[in-house]
Amino acid sequence: MFTGLIREIATVKSYQNNILTLQSKHKAKRGDSIAVNGVCLTVIKVNPDGFDLELADETRSIIDESKLSGKVHIEPAMQMNDRFEGHIVQGHVDCVGEVAHITKRENGTDFIIKVDPKYIAHIIPKGSITVDGISLTVNDVYHDSFRLTIIPHTLENTLMKNYKIGTKLNIETDVFARYIDHILTQRERKKSIGWDDIDTIQMSY
Repeated sequence: MFTGLIREIATVKSYQNNILTLQSKHKAKRGDSIAVNGVCLTVIKVNPDGFDLELADETRSIIDESKLSGKVHIEPAMQMNDRFEGHIVQGHVDCVGEVAHITKRENGTDFIIKVDPKYIAHIIPKGSITVDGISLTVNDVYHDSFRLTIIPHTLENTLMKNYKIGTKLNIETDVFARYIDHILTQRERKKSIGWDDIDTIQMSY
């Protein structure tokens, strides 16, 4: 589990044969889970200046692989004694969004992010969303997009300062919205839902 608070901006050294090699100050261990631009990956090798991670075919079929180049956000998985900040992030990308509009304001910058309309039900006004691994608050939700207002501190300390219209983004929607939608969908199919079913649903994410 992650919080959506970026701990470092690492550099991609290479990405080939499903193996991503990062240059990073973070001292990872083999088997660690690390979110890279919001994607939960497993460390398979530790190098003197960073580490290697492996991407499964399922992961590669969902994310935009062009994001695995240049600079990337990284966040190691939470430990039991960590402070809980941000929001609950699983590192399971739901879809790829795209920057549609950018508007600078007096004390922030508005981003309109376009997504497939089928994911809008899981994006909640004033709720949390993860964009390239960053925990953010949704301001408004539209038919096929949503609006974020990014404060100067977040803009300066993440790769969002480099985003332009057309930039692709890894999007993870709200986990609780997904749970509720799944339960209600099953009820609509006249399937009896009990606590055992809910436990099974939770374990599937």
